[in-house]
Amino acid sequence: MNPRRRIAALTSLLVVLAMALVACTRPDQLPGEPEPVVLNIGATLEPTGLDPSTVSGAGTSYVLLYNVYETLVKLDEDNQLRPLLASEWTVSPDNLTYTFQIDPNAHFASGTPVTADAVVTSFERAMTDDSITSLVSGGFDPVESVEAQDDDTLVVTLDRVSHGWLYQMSGPAGIVYDPDGLETLDTQPAGSGPYLFDSWDTGSSITLATNPDYWGTGPRVDGVVFRYYADANAMNTAMVSGQLDAISNLTIPDALQLFEDESRFKVTEGLTHGEVVLGFNHENEALSVLEVRQAINHAINRKQLLATVWGSKGELIGSMVPTFDPWFDGSLVDHYDYDPEQARELLAEAGYASGLSLRLRIPTLPYGPSSARVITDQLAAVGITVQVEELQFSAWLEQVFTNKDYDMTIVAHVEPRDIGQFANPDYYWNYDNPELAEAIADADAAPTEEEWIDGMRTAARMLTEDAAADWLFLMPNIVVTTTEVSGIPVNAASLAIDLTAVATSR
Repeated sequence: MNPRRRIAALTSLLVVLAMALVACTRPDQLPGEPEPVVLNIGATLEPTGLDPSTVSGAGTSYVLLYNVYETLVKLDEDNQLRPLLASEWTVSPDNLTYTFQIDPNAHFASGTPVTADAVVTSFERAMTDDSITSLVSGGFDPVESVEAQDDDTLVVTLDRVSHGWLYQMSGPAGIVYDPDGLETLDTQPAGSGPYLFDSWDTGSSITLATNPDYWGTGPRVDGVVFRYYADANAMNTAMVSGQLDAISNLTIPDALQLFEDESRFKVTEGLTHGEVVLGFNHENEALSVLEVRQAINHAINRKQLLATVWGSKGELIGSMVPTFDPWFDGSLVDHYDYDPEQARELLAEAGYASGLSLRLRIPTLPYGPSSARVITDQLAAVGITVQVEELQFSAWLEQVFTNKDYDMTIVAHVEPRDIGQFANPDYYWNYDNPELAEAIADADAAPTEEEWIDGMRTAARMLTEDAAADWLFLMPNIVVTTTEVSGIPVNAASLAIDLTAVATSR
């Protein structure tokens, strides 16, 4: 070969190799530095915004809570409160004054220390800003004052005893925001967590980068990408083909057979707070009648529905109480047994012997359409005609949750200890029961924890007996990972998928 041609060929090869090397490295990656380890996690419920205090829906908190944002106290996977930004706290003998010691090491991603004044700023915003959601602002209903005693000491005084208040502070209500970032939270989250918000490709993915200056013990990965799938089958296929490192919650339990190879996959099944509720609009003339609501409860075979929709995974609960909570009452599961004949008698008693027609507007989430099909068939058997309309979740939030334009709906309520929503007559159910509201308030302010639990158990029974809704089932937390991944919680006790301790051996 001509020497000049040989040199030209070698030069061309070196250029190709150099281009390949550049394509496989970060712009700031040094020669010989290991490739960044980024986990790809499949999910179905995309956030509706980036500020957990101003947007509805659980998708935002699921990604950002405990990962980008932190709270004074944290709810662990066993449903227990643990220290986070507060290294310790004390409660006065009258249960009205909470004193928190802020961890002196804690700082925001900006480098600004997390001080008691910063907590005051976040809490006062939650209590006074009209843009804050009721889920967040309602957590401060018992609060009389929030004061910074010094840089590291926060004092919160309640105007009444509230056994549930500190628990609320472990969720979105208790998030401590960087005061310097409050004006841009909807585009640039400003927290103190082990991850930083990187980017959001709407409809596709959200990327979090590991916070290199995290003040605590953080994850052993370089970042996480949440990849969103409208089609659960597509997500399962992506996991099998190696495009994903984890599925955050398997939504087609029948697909478990795809992940039986223990040399490739790990599958865990835990608990959630996700009550899948057939909700009633109590302003509907028919649904305002107790006998009609009882008839619907008797007409639906929940055990069969769970088998059809979720492969018999999950639990039957009978009220707005997951098995996590200390006031769960298993006897309520069968309070309304499957009895179509009793359902028809109750409808006749209510004046609907000739039939009844109801609109069922559901979000296109994995459990929605499949549950609607079962319910439509079972209600038709007792004379209730159901007109099903499927909505994208964002449209569901606007039309059903906000505008209350529906007769019945199906949605999973995943907020911890959310039975109190039935005490709010302005909530989208339009359920106004002063006796229930009083029972929940009295229980929360009870002198002892034992009386609190007994009172909440009573409230749960009141809800069931009044057939305020039909609690279809409690969602399980089925997580699939590759064998290299560890640190994803088995139970989904909070609104977050806490990836603080996640790691991979690859």
